[in-house]
Amino acid sequence: MPSPELSAICIHPVKSLAAWTVDEAAVEPWGLDGDRRWMLVDSASKVVTQRQRPRMALISATPVPGGGIVLSAPGSAPLAVEVPEPREMTGVTLHRSRLDVVEAAPRAHAWLGAYLGAEVRLVHLDAPDRRRLIDPAYARPGETVSLADGYPLLLTTLASLDALNSFVADGDHAGEGPVPMDRFRPNAVVAGTAAWAEDTWTRLSIGDVTFRVVKPSARCVITTTDQHTARRGTEPLRTLARHRRSGKELLFGQNLIPDTTGVIRVGDPVRVLG
Repeated sequence: MPSPELSAICIHPVKSLAAWTVDEAAVEPWGLDGDRRWMLVDSASKVVTQRQRPRMALISATPVPGGGIVLSAPGSAPLAVEVPEPREMTGVTLHRSRLDVVEAAPRAHAWLGAYLGAEVRLVHLDAPDRRRLIDPAYARPGETVSLADGYPLLLTTLASLDALNSFVADGDHAGEGPVPMDRFRPNAVVAGTAAWAEDTWTRLSIGDVTFRVVKPSARCVITTTDQHTARRGTEPLRTLARHRRSGKELLFGQNLIPDTTGVIRVGDPVRVLG
């Protein structure tokens, strides 16, 4: 078996919009540079994701220098959105967390609302002192995360996806397979491992950057959403429920917390340290 290496890096400039594949990324204490610094909220200031609005998968947010983005979607003219100036903060809810963010320009709200057919606002989080604390059951005091669901990075492996797809092929909904990796919205994809090897890891390095492997990732309905059509099926949740269940959670991938910072690059060796 070849030595494990980093085969892909993905960032998601706006939470729950299309992924952006890059060749390298800076690792910050709270996640990859540019990953999930923006998100959508509804009229009640609660986060909006593909769970509620699967058409979000069809919207791309291309990062531009300075932290801004260009929004694009089928049938819509692109819209450049600058990082808003730190001004009046607004409180929003991300799952069980309350945090302060800055709203983007009103034209961004209008553009997104018109495409999704819903009242939404685009908000931005940047200042380190406003990032959320990670669940203390898995983190050290003071460790934070940006707008990801719970942890700074999500790692998946190609071998585990192959194993999962073999289960899908043997199931009642084989026509929905194979399931592509983009359904799982990882940050780091690793090649050259055995299937499910990541279940046993506790520490690893990617290139010169080290991470703790803190918790398997519990998967939701977003994984059943085709990221190119926004149509939903039943896989891979149906198969995960048979083969990768832990209590009420259906598991695929591992959550990481950086121990150091630096730059990771596609092709970097991945070393299991514990």
